[in-house]
Amino acid sequence: MTGTTPPTDRLTTPFGAGSTAADVISGIDLSGRRALVTGASSGIGIETARALAGAGAEVTLAVRDTEAGEAAAADITGTTGNKQLHVAALDLADLASVTAFTSAWEGPLHILVNNAGVMRTPETRTPRGWELQFATNHLGHFTLTTGLYPSLAAAGGARVVSLSSRAHLRSPVVFDDIHFRQRPYDPADAYAQSKTANVLFAVEADRRWADDGITVNAVHPGGILDTNLVRHLSKEALDAAVSAAGHAFKTREQGAATSVLAATWPALDGVGGRYFEDCNQAVPHEPGMDNGVAGHALDPRAAERLWRVSVEMIG
Repeated sequence: MTGTTPPTDRLTTPFGAGSTAADVISGIDLSGRRALVTGASSGIGIETARALAGAGAEVTLAVRDTEAGEAAAADITGTTGNKQLHVAALDLADLASVTAFTSAWEGPLHILVNNAGVMRTPETRTPRGWELQFATNHLGHFTLTTGLYPSLAAAGGARVVSLSSRAHLRSPVVFDDIHFRQRPYDPADAYAQSKTANVLFAVEADRRWADDGITVNAVHPGGILDTNLVRHLSKEALDAAVSAAGHAFKTREQGAATSVLAATWPALDGVGGRYFEDCNQAVPHEPGMDNGVAGHALDPRAAERLWRVSVEMIG
């Protein structure tokens, strides 16, 4: 395994907040590569899949609603001409669904974009008693990615992208009460904790797997209102978010750009364990900032602990 401390040399690119997925992937040829995007039937997921397909990749859309997935695949084929689109059922909150998916996967996997997620849901628990946002956003993707490890390792130079959010700034992973069994449930805190977990997963997975040719990075796509992720927010909450935002909201195509960059940009070969926003590695967060990456999200000790806890939870 490689080093145990997060990288300090900040990586920048020619792209920025206004760049689109098409801008980032322009000139890149993914012919012969296989990609998997979770939650790819709508929002930034479909635009991520569209960009990868447009560059020639064979793309699998892993979705809960396969009918919506088939419609998305047809739309992508119509705009890119790429017919190498597949749709597979995947419910990240149901570990039986996740393990069925990983067991059915055959052959190498070059790109995995863990895009799906839920945000600020009412207090809901899975049959195992797990808080839904942590279960879906972290544990489901943890099970998926570790289950696909042999296929990622077989690809040679595989990349994994873990979608986080600037919401991670709000909370570390509260290891003493991850599932809100003692503390009052707060949907924003639960979401924030799950997004911190997405970064910590990238840190630890990259540490464990870099020597196998697998690099793992986390990304914040930016604020996007045209997505199903905001379906649990009231109109009042959305209006308040718009008025209070210290940043511009992005289109879906702009929101997909940072994921596509982490998945394909040649200068990121062998670069992992980092957090990107607006198509560049994020600066350390400081008080008063509404961007950057929090120290608690890059803490290698917390990352290793989260891995152990996750393995124990999923058995």
